[in-house]
Amino acid sequence: MFRGAFTALVTPFKNDSIDEDAYRALVEWQLEQGIHGLVPCGTTGESATLSHAEHKRVISICVDQVKGRVPVLAGAGSNNTSEAIELTRFAKESKADGALLITPYYNKPTQEGLIAHFKAIAAEVSMPFIVYNVPGRTATNLLPETLAEMRRTISEVIGVKEATADLTQISKVLELCGRDFLVLSGDDFTVLPTLAIGGVGAISVVSNIKPAAMSGLVNAFNQGDLDKARDLHFQLAPLCRAMFMRTNPIPVKTALYLMGRLSPELRLPLLRMDAKLESELKSVLATDGLV
Repeated sequence: MFRGAFTALVTPFKNDSIDEDAYRALVEWQLEQGIHGLVPCGTTGESATLSHAEHKRVISICVDQVKGRVPVLAGAGSNNTSEAIELTRFAKESKADGALLITPYYNKPTQEGLIAHFKAIAAEVSMPFIVYNVPGRTATNLLPETLAEMRRTISEVIGVKEATADLTQISKVLELCGRDFLVLSGDDFTVLPTLAIGGVGAISVVSNIKPAAMSGLVNAFNQGDLDKARDLHFQLAPLCRAMFMRTNPIPVKTALYLMGRLSPELRLPLLRMDAKLESELKSVLATDGLV
């Protein structure tokens, strides 16, 4: 179920409230463009600044708009285990197909603490878990050996979003966890290499603005058309770099604004790009025919 190109959706805002119309339109466009799955309330969705009520509303809107056409992997993690349990329980109640659970950030737990965290969530809510490992944001790296132990002892843990950009680590995850363990690239730059060593897809930022290309890359690889997959990899490369001109999701939200799909509004402490950088971003988008 959790294979292919999944978009880590932005959360549109209008006057500091969720812009439901823009969000539904974005979801529908993603589906029309052939995306394989959607992730509401991830890092790209500014989940850290959503209230619990807003978080739940964003998931509900996404599930309702999708209507079972593709899997919905709901962001439900937290550095507070009890809060993660609450959000994961809601993800299940909302009929999301699975939960994306980030490793606890700021607390810097030990590897044993990471295992205990996920065991505690699974003890309260049984549904498919994709663990999200992004040391650059959490300050803790979930080691392959730890993930393998979770795989053995927590049946809900069926895969990982690896955002280390470390192919050596990703390879070791596959070596220790087995080929049926779902490894999704969490870095748009490493989608094709991850697929090449046994990964099953990506949770992507750039697919917010170019969903057909990212899903097409995965499709081409799975169909054995490596030339096409490589062509799409290199075609997407300038856009991938542009999406990280500033902290994610500032550039991708700005790009969607320039494409006429939503407001550029962000939540503090994130700020809009300055005029010079926005102009540079617009040039990249124009070269790709997006504006």
